[in-house]
Amino acid sequence: MDTHYSVESLQEIAGGDEDFMAVVAQTFLDEIPPDLAALEEAISNNNKELAYQFAHKMKPNFEMFGLGLQKDITTIESWTKSSKSVSAVSENVTKVVTTVTMVIEELKRDFNL
Repeated sequence: MDTHYSVESLQEIAGGDEDFMAVVAQTFLDEIPPDLAALEEAISNNNKELAYQFAHKMKPNFEMFGLGLQKDITTIESWTKSSKSVSAVSENVTKVVTTVTMVIEELKRDFNL
């Protein structure tokens, strides 16, 4: 079954330990949804400092799960240091939210969480 995350990347990090993979998946499910909501809110409020903190905090998780969102998160981080309007990153935010939402459902399904 196709997923929006890399099972191989997760297996490599966990050394093939299925129980540890489930713990890592559960941690993602516990931490990422509230951080993602906070990122969206910070961006919509043009709170660039807070948006940077959440984007930066989530980036290693996205890399660990092989989500392919590095470019989008980096663009959001760069936006926080610019004078550009929110519309400059709206496509990136939409892609991040859409992808992460699908990954959350896939992890729940794949790990019975």
